[in-house]
Amino acid sequence: MKKVVSVSLGSSKRNHKVETEILGEKFTIERIGTDGSLARASELIREFDGRVDAFGLGGTDLYICTGKKRYVIREAKRLAKAATKTPIVDGSGLKNTLERKTIKYLHEKENIDFSGKNVLLVCAVDRFGMAESFESCGAKMTYGDLMFGLGIPVPVYSLNTLNKIAGIIAPIVCQLPFKYLYPTGSKQEENDKKRFEKYYKMADIIAGDFHYIKKHLPDNLPGKTIITNTVTLSDIEALRNAGVEKLITTTPNLDGRSFGTNVMEAVLVALSGKKPQEISVQDYENLLDKMNFVPRIEHLHEDKEAVVNG
Repeated sequence: MKKVVSVSLGSSKRNHKVETEILGEKFTIERIGTDGSLARASELIREFDGRVDAFGLGGTDLYICTGKKRYVIREAKRLAKAATKTPIVDGSGLKNTLERKTIKYLHEKENIDFSGKNVLLVCAVDRFGMAESFESCGAKMTYGDLMFGLGIPVPVYSLNTLNKIAGIIAPIVCQLPFKYLYPTGSKQEENDKKRFEKYYKMADIIAGDFHYIKKHLPDNLPGKTIITNTVTLSDIEALRNAGVEKLITTTPNLDGRSFGTNVMEAVLVALSGKKPQEISVQDYENLLDKMNFVPRIEHLHEDKEAVVNG
């Protein structure tokens, strides 16, 4: 049996463990949150190192990506070094592949026309594949990287402009403690509903990391579509109560839960038998196709009894 463990700086309230079968291989997949503790995360990685097939690194990213440039986040790199035997991934390789496929799938198979739609992508530097796909489909983009990541109330309206800004500030930002860039631990449960409300209201589609979306989620969002990663049952209920019409998650349901991209990338690494640096985009594409890996779509007000991601 293959074993994958995601060690996350996020809340331990979201912990989950499943046993499943993927492409004929039996898997144990576990997510362990450390409530923002880097020391505990490092301790867990050392504890499981060599005993599992792959690690996912959650609640943080290893890189900030701007166009073709990639900047390493110092604190995350230090944490990843705790794994000396087992490969460790943060989901960025899968995001670049899977999330491009998600937008293409929604456009071609679900007949979702993104042309002219107002899309709020809360953070593009951790989802550059999704950002490029939205722009190529003709969506009207608002990038919230400065707002949601740094608290600077300045929207950006093109990926080209964002890349120029990020090219200046990313080398500095990558040296900061990650807690200043992304909600970790109990910060994931906090909500400032009013601060960026107008940008939520202006959007037809709100996309990106759910912790950023949740951080400023207004109470009333009738008719909106959310495209995100992993959500809990309480997250689903909050979206339904806000009037959100459609929820799309880029990762599939496993035993009542959609795991994050870092977990699913770790699964693909374990299946491939290769080191992460040896896996090509085509390798990921082939594995995703074999798994029939398609986004999960929930119509929140058409079938309230539907099984949802948790």
